[in-house]
Amino acid sequence: MDVGAYLSRIGYQGPTEPTLETLRGLHRCHLFSVPFESLSVHCGEPITLAPPLLYDKIVRRRRGGFCYENNGLFLWLLRALGFDVVGLAGRVRNRFTGRLGPPRDHLLLLARLGGQRFLCDVGFGDGFLEPLRLEPGLEQPQEGSTFRLGLAGGVWVLERLRAPGGEGRVLYTFTLEERELGDFAAMACYHQQAPSSLFACKSFCSLPQPGGGRLTYMGWRLIATRGGERTETPLQPPEIPALLQYTFGAQLSGTLVPKDQDIQPPPEGEEMGPAPPTE
Repeated sequence: MDVGAYLSRIGYQGPTEPTLETLRGLHRCHLFSVPFESLSVHCGEPITLAPPLLYDKIVRRRRGGFCYENNGLFLWLLRALGFDVVGLAGRVRNRFTGRLGPPRDHLLLLARLGGQRFLCDVGFGDGFLEPLRLEPGLEQPQEGSTFRLGLAGGVWVLERLRAPGGEGRVLYTFTLEERELGDFAAMACYHQQAPSSLFACKSFCSLPQPGGGRLTYMGWRLIATRGGERTETPLQPPEIPALLQYTFGAQLSGTLVPKDQDIQPPPEGEEMGPAPPTE
């Protein structure tokens, strides 16, 4: 890894010592620079979880990816900078079906600093912008959102609260069993093919916006959200490649086949969790 090239890719110009200040800066810069996207799945680019290939795609070719790619590469960067950080496996609550995904549905990171533990995640999409302290029950506000972690029976639950002190919407669950990138190879294949996977069913590319809100390409639409308001702009297929390049910095090497298909219920026998609390 060329650390300097990686830091340039995400626009980070701060200190590189393994401190909480550095971790916060890297986390924010990564989220605002590297899209959360499924474009490879829909333009004939197989995804292989080999760190040099992820580095080539995200740093050299200036693309984004899904959780295994973005968090997998971020894990490599943090370790190269001297952080004590490990990978964890989570199960995402699918916002379309309300169900938890299969085991190892999601890769997230845990950093240990000065006797404290911090949750990091640059591969979730509309999540937290800065690392969260791993402390159950603590409400942690961040730029218009409040997050809370719960713990029951060894399983952690990440929630976004409707209002401070109020009810929460489950984003995902996870345990503290340490995982390496190779542990997610089978699920990376699943998310490229399964009709119950968001990534296989929908072509999308998404970035948070400075000052709040998010901009998302999905299928044949451009979706902008800010302050609880949502606007959608229809797109014609010839417009999409230029939009991806100039709005998200994503220049594709293959031909994108747009897709916005309903997500199917998981097949009979596939291990899925119970529905989390309703919103």
